[in-house]
Amino acid sequence: MLEKSFLLGAIAFVGLASSAFALSSQVDAQTPTEIRNYAKSVLAMEPERRQAFEEIKKLIGGREVPQIVCSNSNSLSSLPNKARDIAVNYCNRSQKIVEQNGLSIDNFNKITRDLQSNEKLKAEIYNTLLNLQKNP
Repeated sequence: MLEKSFLLGAIAFVGLASSAFALSSQVDAQTPTEIRNYAKSVLAMEPERRQAFEEIKKLIGGREVPQIVCSNSNSLSSLPNKARDIAVNYCNRSQKIVEQNGLSIDNFNKITRDLQSNEKLKAEIYNTLLNLQKNP
């Protein structure tokens, strides 16, 4: 049950992650390697995202944490200095995670956008996330 909850959270995070990086060039259909690398990136980014979110939440008190879009400096500038530093560090680490997993930011974002409308791809990513959690 915890695994399913985490995976649903990770997939929900994927929906937000597409706005985390600047979007640009188009990439062809995803290969099994790209799907695996994407899933590995999402799994690696999720604990970092949770930690950053919790730290920012503590710093801003009872207010709602605003949507943070790494490619939009306006979304970061609305945060207090320490919270902004946490968000910037998260954005930088996320970009490195994606690249270390063999994807460009453009490709990561393309897959994220495709997930929104491609049920087959969503199922492939979900199954890959399950497999990676069972057999890291």
